[in-house]
Amino acid sequence: VRIRLEKKGRGGKTVTTVSGLPLNKNGIETLASELKRKLGTGGTVSDGVIEIQGDRRDALFLELTKREFRVKKV
Repeated sequence: VRIRLEKKGRGGKTVTTVSGLPLNKNGIETLASELKRKLGTGGTVSDGVIEIQGDRRDALFLELTKREFRVKKV
């Protein structure tokens, strides 16, 4: 699983993306919903990539590690 911070093409807004999840579409949607609720922020899923608003790399790293994913910050 890769966590990346993106700004380009988003009107200057910062988005943290989570990609490479070994889950099906429903699993990714469910995980995204749980992460958004846990972090108290908005986000979406597009093409199997979870996009969370703001710079949430550290919080996402901890949360995904707790769920036993192998996580790498890119």
